[in-house]
Amino acid sequence: MSRRTLQLPSWLPFDLSILTLIGTVVLAALLPASGTAADAVGGLSTGAVALLFFLYGARLSTREALDGLRHWRLHLTVLACTFALFPLLGLAAKGLVPYVLTPQLYGGLLFLCLVPSTIQSSIAFTSIARGNVPAAICAGSFSSLVGIFLTPLLAALLIGGGAGGFSADSLLKIVLQLLVPFAAGQLLRRWVGGFLARHKKALGYVDRGSILLVVYTAFSQGVTEGIWHRVSPGRLGALVGVEAVLLAVMLALSWYGAKRLGFGRADRIAIQFAGSKKSLAAGLPMASVLFGAEASLAVLPLMLFHQMQLMVCAVIAKRRSRDAVGEGAEAAPSVSSVPVAG
Repeated sequence: MSRRTLQLPSWLPFDLSILTLIGTVVLAALLPASGTAADAVGGLSTGAVALLFFLYGARLSTREALDGLRHWRLHLTVLACTFALFPLLGLAAKGLVPYVLTPQLYGGLLFLCLVPSTIQSSIAFTSIARGNVPAAICAGSFSSLVGIFLTPLLAALLIGGGAGGFSADSLLKIVLQLLVPFAAGQLLRRWVGGFLARHKKALGYVDRGSILLVVYTAFSQGVTEGIWHRVSPGRLGALVGVEAVLLAVMLALSWYGAKRLGFGRADRIAIQFAGSKKSLAAGLPMASVLFGAEASLAVLPLMLFHQMQLMVCAVIAKRRSRDAVGEGAEAAPSVSSVPVAG
């Protein structure tokens, strides 16, 4: 008897991964870890974060990354969108405090603007839209690699003392929990790379499980600290509206800005999808280290933005695909599914 995989209707704007993420938040709200259980879950979460970044390092091919440098103008454009335009828009949003956003929600919004781009979903959407898939692969990889170093530094510069538990100790934790495992993965890639490639599907569950554990830990701590009493439905609605404007502006800037810079259609597609999105997988572990007890509020804007970007970019990718067919553009390699954990 063949095994059947649970699939949701194609018309839904989210998939099973998003539902499990929402379910984890609900679980933390109803059954938060406290006392010794919180200590145990916190220790597991720390280990999961280290494992996650070890796997990132072990999977990133240094040779492929160096080969991708030949398309340096495209990669610099994506990095400028991710680590320059996004932070500038985040700083401009400070004028919304306290009338639209609370200081805590603004801190999370600004942190969202400092997080690196996605890899998996950028590749998937670029493929669907018949864009430059190899460029999307390299651009996403470069952004993630640079973000491991640059995101904490930008957080120290732009958020500083407003980042909850952010301090010099937080930077040390970033080094020990994120950079050291990532470097170890790179060093050991020669020996473990083949194993990871053969068990890619199984390790995907490890990735998602690690992210869910970080989410549960952060939101459990938020519930026990009474953080959610400080966020009203009206403030959440305002946050969604601000993030919708932020996404629309970045989609427009990355698309039309790339055109002004002289990039062709395939490259513009890769730039738009890699330059307008933010990585939940990279942002959650960093937020848990940088924000401490405030992590649940800090990651809320990122989680909302992540869902929004997937819904909007899925529509855009399908439209670009139809346009490409009408123009007779060459089809890009197909991607069977769109991972949402990136």
